[in-house]
Amino acid sequence: MKTFLMANIAALLLTASAAEAAEQYQYRVAFMPDIHFHDVYGTFQDGAFSGLKNQKSGQNAMIRTMYAQLTSTRLFNENYFALRAALDDAGSKGIKLIALPGDFSDDGQPVHIRGLVTLLQEYQQKYGMRFFATPGNHDPNRPFDLPGGEEDFLGAGGKTQRIFSFGAKECKGYQGKTAVIATGAELPTICSQEMVSSGYQYIMNMMAPFGMNPQQTDIYWETPYSSYDQQHYSYAKAQQASDFRQRQYEICAQGTGGKYKKPGYGPCFTVADSSYLVEPVPGLWLMAVDANVYLPTKNADPTKLTEASNFEGSGDAGYNKMLTHKQQTVAWMTDVAQRAKAQNKTLITFSHFPMVEFDNGAAGDLENIFGKGKFQLARAPQEDTSHALAKTGIGVHVGGHMHFNDTGVRKYPDGSLLFNIQAPSMAAYVPAYKILNFSSPNSIDVQTIILNSVPRFNELFEHYQQEWDHLNAIHSPHLWNKAVLGARDYYDFTNWHITELTRLRFIPEEWPCEIRQMLFSLNGAEMLILSQLNSPLAYQEVLTTPQDAHAICAKGSAPAPRDISGLYLKKESAAWREAESRARTLARNAGMTLEEFAGWNGFDLAVDFYRLRNADELALRDISVSRLREYRLLTLTLAKSLPAEMPEVTADSPFDMIFRLRFGSIFSVIDKYLKGSPSRNFHLDTKTGEIHAI
Repeated sequence: MKTFLMANIAALLLTASAAEAAEQYQYRVAFMPDIHFHDVYGTFQDGAFSGLKNQKSGQNAMIRTMYAQLTSTRLFNENYFALRAALDDAGSKGIKLIALPGDFSDDGQPVHIRGLVTLLQEYQQKYGMRFFATPGNHDPNRPFDLPGGEEDFLGAGGKTQRIFSFGAKECKGYQGKTAVIATGAELPTICSQEMVSSGYQYIMNMMAPFGMNPQQTDIYWETPYSSYDQQHYSYAKAQQASDFRQRQYEICAQGTGGKYKKPGYGPCFTVADSSYLVEPVPGLWLMAVDANVYLPTKNADPTKLTEASNFEGSGDAGYNKMLTHKQQTVAWMTDVAQRAKAQNKTLITFSHFPMVEFDNGAAGDLENIFGKGKFQLARAPQEDTSHALAKTGIGVHVGGHMHFNDTGVRKYPDGSLLFNIQAPSMAAYVPAYKILNFSSPNSIDVQTIILNSVPRFNELFEHYQQEWDHLNAIHSPHLWNKAVLGARDYYDFTNWHITELTRLRFIPEEWPCEIRQMLFSLNGAEMLILSQLNSPLAYQEVLTTPQDAHAICAKGSAPAPRDISGLYLKKESAAWREAESRARTLARNAGMTLEEFAGWNGFDLAVDFYRLRNADELALRDISVSRLREYRLLTLTLAKSLPAEMPEVTADSPFDMIFRLRFGSIFSVIDKYLKGSPSRNFHLDTKTGEIHAI
């Protein structure tokens, strides 16, 4: 008892000293990427769409359908309330500096950008906050204005409302302020310029007060293209340097233009770069890197310099293309890092895109499971890209884009070091933001704040109920699980989101058909038995052939579950019973029972897979310790049976062999997700490269 009391007293003293230390931190900065702000109570200035009268707020709600949300990697509507909750939480903690690392808007539409600016101004007044934004691939979608809109707004009677700007979809060829077009859809299409995906000029102008332009209170501010230094700095010079025309660079199809341009490069275009460095308080440098790279398309027309169709989107480009197509910005990053070190400034770099791969080294396994080019693997920085970024000397980077919670650490033989902190999105599972506490230029404590309770998170549910009733009445294939509307709080709502997203989109679109059939046919106990089975039964004898399975998948319906154990007991009863006996022994030796494994199935496994990929250790509150132990046993067991080289899989391959190949990789990926660097609350030292959980 005495030991227990002493331990508790020590813990209390440690907590108290940590609290005192927290008060002495020189700087605290909150990072909130991927807000994807959608102004649910915004107003179309042209009056084209008025939305739905909300009984709780008394305002008109301009929202997307629940089905659209549950088949997207982000929520469109409830993040409006989540952002307010996050800012109120940060304000209550006394945090004055808020960084927005990209995708701060839905798609750069005027109606949403205006709403975001109004909200940020409100919180500037409420808490004395300063905001520092850098763009993501959604803001803007292209360097110049691009026709946009959505086909899944929620309209009257729970029906779908299509709204586009002129030049998009059925609004092509129409002019004027607004138009309403009958197309045979549930409701006539609305055409409005409020839905245009704005380019850099509009977005940089609107977001100018939030870091993109200098403020008089700033101690220092520069861009990669400004020509002054700190000794010759003035607010007037910074204002001149912030002019849109002064922040342009040349990009060519093959690489960077300007002084980096090589013979034969072309076509080339001039586009904006909104990167900036700001010193808002003495000693703290925030470097906002605009990591958008919009590559010219193969059919780009150099005579149409401001045509958005000349460019690809930046979503998959990231830092792999920054090194080849935006070299001037990378060189500037190196210069800033050197100056920060020489002047003993605390430097923190943030941008939209990750600088380190985010799957804990599982890319090879994911490719084996899902195939090349799948699972957003193209978005991962190559290892030589991460090394090049480490050599810039920035030390620490906070990014977003993937809606993941993750920490990547790179230490290279040449002494270069890089910490990449992936801050999660509050519009996805797990909803959270990060706070970086700086006690010295080299010492940082990182804290992840989960948004459990969000006031008004269910304010729009009355409209979703109308949507569900309508879909149910017309027997729509887009009917979603009504239990979503019973979410206890915002965290629970995002948990439902990842669950339905897995069911409605991820499994049908990403998982190969033979794995899909196994997911719907197996529980955990059968998986452990199959790990011990050696049977000649071919895949096509147990399930339909891959060709037939593909046809089932193409229809978008879940494959009918098959009674795997029943089939084996009928045809290979001795082999199955022997494997079952070995599985029981295996479980018993690990302190478990086979019946416990039967408590979860393939779909549960898939949801946990995505929970861990999205949220890393934040997901552990939703996956029981016992189930994690069961996953671990399957990981170790299947790893022993995986061949050095993957054999070709056909319909004639033994079913148990295909199972071991596919699910061995799945459990291997889960194991790697569980073994990453600390990603919730942790301390890092940029001088030594140390990182440890706190």
